[in-house]
Amino acid sequence: MAAADVLCRRRDRCRLCGGASLEKVLSLTPVPLANAFVTREELAAPQQRFPLDVWLCAGCGHAQLLDVVDPRALYEHYVYVSGTSPSFVKHFEQYADSVIGGFAPPAGSLVVEIGANDGTLLKFFRSRGYRVLGVDPAREIGEATRALGIPVITDFFTPKLAREIRAEHGAASVVVANNVLAHIDDLSSVVRGVAGLLEPSGVFAFEVQYLLDLTRDVLFDTIYHEHLDYHSVEPLIPFLSSHDLDLVEALRVQTHGGSIRVVARPAAGRHPVGASVRVAVAQEQQAGLRRRETYDAIATRIDAYGRELVQLLRDLKRQGKRIAGFGAPAKATTLMYHLGIEPGMIEFIVDDSPLKQGLFTPGMHIPVLPASALYERRPDYVLVLAWNFARAIIDKHRAFRETGARFIVPLPKLEIV
Repeated sequence: MAAADVLCRRRDRCRLCGGASLEKVLSLTPVPLANAFVTREELAAPQQRFPLDVWLCAGCGHAQLLDVVDPRALYEHYVYVSGTSPSFVKHFEQYADSVIGGFAPPAGSLVVEIGANDGTLLKFFRSRGYRVLGVDPAREIGEATRALGIPVITDFFTPKLAREIRAEHGAASVVVANNVLAHIDDLSSVVRGVAGLLEPSGVFAFEVQYLLDLTRDVLFDTIYHEHLDYHSVEPLIPFLSSHDLDLVEALRVQTHGGSIRVVARPAAGRHPVGASVRVAVAQEQQAGLRRRETYDAIATRIDAYGRELVQLLRDLKRQGKRIAGFGAPAKATTLMYHLGIEPGMIEFIVDDSPLKQGLFTPGMHIPVLPASALYERRPDYVLVLAWNFARAIIDKHRAFRETGARFIVPLPKLEIV
């Protein structure tokens, strides 16, 4: 059996409703795993590339990948951490305060986070007087988080683990999951575990990138193998209901270019269904998220956009300009591969995460360096691959821009700053 067969399998039913009527609506260039950075010693080894196709369920309207990579390959040695981004730290503080203010979990009650990462979100719940517990399969990140005093179970969240948590710690008043419910193949198992862990008056709050924003702004680079699901509110309502949870809020948030915070509670819970749910469903229907033509139009816009960006980079290289990248997020892998950005176009990439510095990007093997390299090597242009943080990056490095260098922001609209 080939190595690719071991790591990747194809499912044939919808992840939410179980329906078998699925249509491929968007096909991107096959790519390596988006966070599979390599060391210098590993540069000679080839990296596998996997299909990157989006399928739409005719039954419930859920958009999803059907090619599923072994989660152990994706998450056991994860290199993304939330706490390196000041914007995310501020967002998580507001997130915690919003859940506490909006749903009034009892003081001192248990808050459990699925995909706790480095504990940034749980830290704010703890500082507000709640007991906290994280669950995350990433080994190294889990060790670092425990060292900060945030308890973390290094494992995948399952109904069995949920029962063990409830037996040892009691029921949870809040279960949170930040950018996790897009990453899980067996969503039914996870949500079943959440329903069993929540106390009757508890809430389940999770954030995911929003399909409505992805289609509106053509944020195609947020499609990669970790993101199995591209959620919208309409399909989530019956899915959550099938697990005795009612969707009560659907709040738009600005992270990742456009996300949604979904809040659900047990069917017998006390929190009423908010107007945000009705508004979201109406907007999704108006945008045509269940129509094939919507995705055909996206593919056309991606092709035109790619030609514009690649031509700009080629022109700059012909003029003898040196180009670096800023940020090595997962989305950069999709963007560079699908648009045809060649490794030689970008000399190096800088990133604030120490976990990525000193490594090389997936497949293209562009070196990742600390931000100080901008001032030491002084490229003429910097392509902001972490474009959702473009304003913060440009403001922070005003001194670099004052040397005459320019920033290229690729999405949601190509712009030179």
